[in-house]
Amino acid sequence: MKDMLQETDLAWAESWLASEKKQYIGGEWLRGAAAPWAVKNPATGRVLCEIALADEDQIEAAALAANRCHQSEAWSRKTSRKGRADLLIAIAWLIRENVTRLALLESLANGKTYLEAVNDDIYTCAEIFEYYAGWTDKFYGEVSPVEDGFLNFTTKDPVGVCALIAPWNYPLYQASLKIAPALAMGNAVVMKPSEYTPLATLHLFELIDRELDLPKGLLNLVLCDGQAANRLTLSANVHKVSFTGSTGVGRRIVQNSGSSNLKAVTLELGGKSPCIFFEDTLNLDAAIERAFYVMFSQKGEKCSEPTRFLIQKGIYDYVLEKLIAKAGAVKCGDPLLATTEQGAQCNEAQFRRILNYIEIGKSEAELVAGGHADTSGENGKGLFIRPTIFSNVPDTARIAQEEIFGPVLSCTPFETAEDAVRIANGTSYGLAAGVYTGNVSLAHRMAERLDAGMVFVNRYGCYGLSAPFGGFRESGWGKEMAIHSLSSYTKTKGVWVHFGD
Repeated sequence: MKDMLQETDLAWAESWLASEKKQYIGGEWLRGAAAPWAVKNPATGRVLCEIALADEDQIEAAALAANRCHQSEAWSRKTSRKGRADLLIAIAWLIRENVTRLALLESLANGKTYLEAVNDDIYTCAEIFEYYAGWTDKFYGEVSPVEDGFLNFTTKDPVGVCALIAPWNYPLYQASLKIAPALAMGNAVVMKPSEYTPLATLHLFELIDRELDLPKGLLNLVLCDGQAANRLTLSANVHKVSFTGSTGVGRRIVQNSGSSNLKAVTLELGGKSPCIFFEDTLNLDAAIERAFYVMFSQKGEKCSEPTRFLIQKGIYDYVLEKLIAKAGAVKCGDPLLATTEQGAQCNEAQFRRILNYIEIGKSEAELVAGGHADTSGENGKGLFIRPTIFSNVPDTARIAQEEIFGPVLSCTPFETAEDAVRIANGTSYGLAAGVYTGNVSLAHRMAERLDAGMVFVNRYGCYGLSAPFGGFRESGWGKEMAIHSLSSYTKTKGVWVHFGD
């Protein structure tokens, strides 16, 4: 018996997992036409359920159903803006009423702890839908200053059909960040979750279909692998793709858009974010505590985590000693237990990839903590990796340049602020950066010079729905969250009126 969950929740999950899983296309639940896929629990190696995946014909059918809904204007014009807001708020309430079950499904498939799923993911999903419900009647065009005798104004129209492709690290959270603004702006949706972690998103769609009345084809869900999902990025029935995932796949999506109908693309991709500790850091112990938590929570499977600690030489040994002690104390184990601090890596391929990078790191730098798998899982079969720290990592090392996406931290000493800027900006990524210093002027100078979409000063990892999220260079195109995400779900139309003789 798990110590945080009611026996009824676990019994419900067992029953739900045994039920047949289907695609949601055009308002109907359809059995997938492709081969079955086994969704596994990475903490135990056990198969949670099997899903018959969608084939390319079904994926195209979902895009067509969404486009028919869009063309009918059932949502974009015939539903009032208040009606849109009401639906988004209703979805938020469905999430709140089912937090325990959604978080349980998220934890079982992803390997993150149940507490992380509840506190970091599912509650925030409800807040996302509530936040964007407030934007349905507040994002609009403008009147432009033009010559006498003319009027020019702009409108913000829906893009059309939005293909939304979410990753496996924050499955329902990332789906919500895409679905909510797309619906708020009047678009139709085809949602594609990761085949590794589709369960919570699938259950939410079941709840929406059962409890809410919405136009057929407005929301579609396709469960498929990445190869089949390629059809979405090529389909002429899709007008926009929003993707969160690897930089390599992001490049392919851009290429596909160019070879099809030049659909709009927004990308939230990888990162290799630095966190810089200066010798004058205020409350250094608290800074170490926060940075360590952000780095190693969610078992390091976060794009914006600070995977590179740049530490000024005068405090390097002290900071490293504290980090090593913290890493050694972390308890890996059953994600459903309150005492567990780190869950399992999401899937076998990622588990092997992380271990491979650790081996690479051993030849590039000094391993000072972790560096191996943890056998805390059931019968030693869980995909657990100890929090791993490398010291004196050259800024040119592969573990300092390439995204690992796991609990692997590189620590590098520096002397001057110039050194810190050079090392921090010395990768192909530009998602986030952190600066700890008691010098306000230095903090502003660093924030100005760091080539990252988000800079955190004296507290790494500050996020809010009213603030934009997104990076530069190979970390992506466009922004998630806030008003900044809404432009990518609309198209701006300019209208000229001549008051002639």
